[in-house]
Amino acid sequence: MLIAQLSDPHVRPEGVLYQDVVDSNAMFARAIAHLNELDPRPDLVLLSGDLVDKGEAAEYAQLRKLLAGLAMPALVIPGNHDDRDAFRRAFGDHAYLPLSGPMHDVTVPGLHHGDIDEEAMRWLDGALSAEPRRPTILMMHQPPFDCGVPYLDAYHCRNGKRLAKVVARHPAVERIVCGHVHRFMQLRFGGTVLCTAPSTTTAIALRLRPDAKPASHIEPPACLLHHWRPEVGLVTHLSPIGSFPGPYAFA
Repeated sequence: MLIAQLSDPHVRPEGVLYQDVVDSNAMFARAIAHLNELDPRPDLVLLSGDLVDKGEAAEYAQLRKLLAGLAMPALVIPGNHDDRDAFRRAFGDHAYLPLSGPMHDVTVPGLHHGDIDEEAMRWLDGALSAEPRRPTILMMHQPPFDCGVPYLDAYHCRNGKRLAKVVARHPAVERIVCGHVHRFMQLRFGGTVLCTAPSTTTAIALRLRPDAKPASHIEPPACLLHHWRPEVGLVTHLSPIGSFPGPYAFA
C-alpha cells in the first residue's frame, strides 16, 4: 500500500496570495498533479491540517474545488488555521468525521498549539486495542516534541508523554505523521517513528539558536510517501514537487 501525505497547503480564496507572497492555491494544485502523475499512484492521501489559512467559507470552497482534481481518496484533519465548524461543513461527506462533539484531534480551537488530553487518549487506546495487530498510522497536526527551533516549539503539541505512553503499548503503530512545522523532521517516539511533512507552500526557516527570529523561505515543496510492504515494513520517502534536471544515467 502506498500512502501519500500532503500538509499545510494554506488554501486562500481564489486570486488571493498566501501571506501576500506566494500563490498557495497554485502550489497545492501542483502537489495534487504530482500525486496523480506518480507511478504507481498512491492508494490514499493524508492531509495533515492547516488545509486553509483563515478558516473562511470561501477558502474551503476553493479547497474542495482543488481536491476534486485528486485521483485518489483523501483523509483530512484540521489544523490551527482551520475553523472546526467550517471544516465540518466543508467535509460533511466524509463519514469518518463526527458531525458534532470531539474530533479526537490535538488542535486547541482558537490557539496555535496542540494538546493531548486524557479523554482523547482513552479513545485512542480503545481504538488501537480493537485491532491490536493491524499496522497503523496515527495522524495529528502539531508534533508532540521540541524540535529545537524556538518559534516552532512555542506552538508544539503539549503533553506528548501521554501519547508516548499509549503508543508504547501498541507495537502495531508503524508511524505517527504530523504537519504544522512546514519542514521534514523525524525521531523515535513512544517506541515507533514520528515524522513531520513539509508544507506544499512556504518552508519555515530552520534556525536552531535559542534566540532565533522567526522567518519563512520559498523552498522546493515536497510530500511524503509512506510505502507499506508486509515483508519490509513501512518506508517513508520524501518526494520533491516540481520539475528538476534529469533523469541521467544511473552509475
